[in-house]
Amino acid sequence: MHDTHDPAAQSADCGCPRTADLDGDGHAASSRRTFLRGAGVLSAGAAAAGLLGATPALAAGSDGQGGKGDPYGQTTLAPAPRGTWRPDPESPRFTVVVMPDTQYMFDEDRIHPRPMEASFEYVLDPAGRAGGYDENIVFLSHLGDVTNNGQAEEYAAATKVFDLLDRAGAAYSVLAGNHDVSGDDQRGSTPYLDTFSTARARKTPAYHSSSPDGYNTSHIFRAGGRRWMVLALDWRMSAAGFAWANAVIKANPTLPVIVTTHEIVGSYDDGTAGLSGYGQQLWDGLIKDNDQVFLTLNGHYWPPGSTVMKNSAGNDVHLHITNYQDRYYGGAGMIRSYRFDLDRGAVDVATFSPWIRELAAKDELNPLAAQEIELTSPVDYFSMSIDFDQRFAGFAPVPQRGPRPAKQLVVPGTVAYWRFDGGGSAGSDVSTGAVVRDQTGHGNDLIVRQVAGAPADALKWDGAHHPDQPGHGSMVFAGEGGPVGGAYLQTVDKAPINAETFRNGYTFELFFKVPDDWDGGRNGWSAMLSRGGSAGQAGKSGPTTTAEEPILSFGLSSSIEIQWNAYPLNLVGATTAWSHLLQKDAWWHVAVVNDGKVSKLYVNGCEEGRNPSTPAVGLTTLNQPFLIGGYDWAGAINQVFHGSLGDIRIVNRPLPVRQFMIG
Repeated sequence: MHDTHDPAAQSADCGCPRTADLDGDGHAASSRRTFLRGAGVLSAGAAAAGLLGATPALAAGSDGQGGKGDPYGQTTLAPAPRGTWRPDPESPRFTVVVMPDTQYMFDEDRIHPRPMEASFEYVLDPAGRAGGYDENIVFLSHLGDVTNNGQAEEYAAATKVFDLLDRAGAAYSVLAGNHDVSGDDQRGSTPYLDTFSTARARKTPAYHSSSPDGYNTSHIFRAGGRRWMVLALDWRMSAAGFAWANAVIKANPTLPVIVTTHEIVGSYDDGTAGLSGYGQQLWDGLIKDNDQVFLTLNGHYWPPGSTVMKNSAGNDVHLHITNYQDRYYGGAGMIRSYRFDLDRGAVDVATFSPWIRELAAKDELNPLAAQEIELTSPVDYFSMSIDFDQRFAGFAPVPQRGPRPAKQLVVPGTVAYWRFDGGGSAGSDVSTGAVVRDQTGHGNDLIVRQVAGAPADALKWDGAHHPDQPGHGSMVFAGEGGPVGGAYLQTVDKAPINAETFRNGYTFELFFKVPDDWDGGRNGWSAMLSRGGSAGQAGKSGPTTTAEEPILSFGLSSSIEIQWNAYPLNLVGATTAWSHLLQKDAWWHVAVVNDGKVSKLYVNGCEEGRNPSTPAVGLTTLNQPFLIGGYDWAGAINQVFHGSLGDIRIVNRPLPVRQFMIG
């Protein structure tokens, strides 16, 4: 096989061995021979091209005629119903699908589009993907080399497959590779542009704009509750192309950008990647100084690989090469799923062939196809950790939720609401005897108490807070265990809440964080909120009773598990709910809700699994104060909390999650 294009446009995927490779300027660059994989890999590509010249004979059930009975040949298309493309634009989990070089599907008279058809059908069939990772596909990017020779006859076959996407109204982009065109984007009319014209692109739902020459397009789709841009750039951009691409980004200054083109990086033997000569031009002229570009995708070279580079703003740019034309059946229509999970701050990458999955479902696999059904090497199946808010903060900062007036949080049934945003300046000491007012006006005020011998800085005001906390302030407790030290708060002696039994249900909520120096042996088994008086004093004597412990505590184990331990009115012993293990140096919202019968623990609005099913009515009281940051054992302060506490609210009825303080 020989490349039909201008020699200056030849590259590693031309399908013929060379003694020297060409850099982006068309000059010999033999030092890059290993980087571009050399003649050995190229001959494998040529073998793959030859493979497609005949129908393989190993498929069970094949009739060898290339018709419906031949899973390896052409089939009659069953297009998706018109306008069925309806991804969820708000879900934090969505998928961008990438399809690299399909040139061996469309190579003169060696045209077998079924693998590509199967991939498009997978993208367009949410019912078939239901419950899977890719059930919310929002965009498809083709990476160029649609055809092998850029011939009109090849595009006549390819366009029928892309009609599947058009009929369904799918959001997709396609760009020209070196087997589709030659020269730069000022080349004028070509069979590629006749097929993938601006007029055609304009009909797709995510289309945004095209360069005047028509070879470069921009697309904007909504996913994860925000807008994202894909730039689909020509094989070789002219100065005008670079100017256009930079202007499009500048005109959309808050959008994260994925750059797709045919060539940017190539891979090394260890799976890492490096810029090609033309890739360096793209880096210098477009990517490096546009902080919005966080991911680039290209085909052209093989095998796959990736690298991470720092842009001018000091932020990571992930650069990936994905191409499988050198593999069985010209890549078998292989696609790569980029599965974004904004909640986890991750992009999970998977590579597979829907067509080969289809053969497997029909029990029609041959031995070579069976090896390609899904690729699980580290360069084909991996995850990227991306803190999206942080990464995009330079151009699209997430607005901080502003403080909310206390009166908005005093919902019907609120017994007490304490917040720490009205005290001293951040870092200043909270003096002994200082009072924190109950925002309900019911008189359930808090007063600071200090353990004998504790330093003056045992309790401090702070401006740090949970991002969804109504009051933008907190208190930092410097409690220490064995011997006990520190300062805490308690309700005043005549506070009405001291006698409250909550017989009809309740909701207890608070925000907290423990620092990196929190130690389970020293700081564990402490309470963020507790109630004075011991179980023994209350006459509790059941099998789950510990006589010395307080009749209510909302605190932490030695492993940073939340523990709700309370003595209800109807039980002689305690009822306990537990969370999973939480992390240090992170703000958490925790809540316990009782509907008059059953208590449930929530972390960040999520119900925990270790909730008791035993009916628990009300809360026992000995008319003693509630303690914030303090924990009584046998009637004396035994431990003081080590960490930060934010807003605390107690309501005498069960609240739904939507009415929590984080709501």
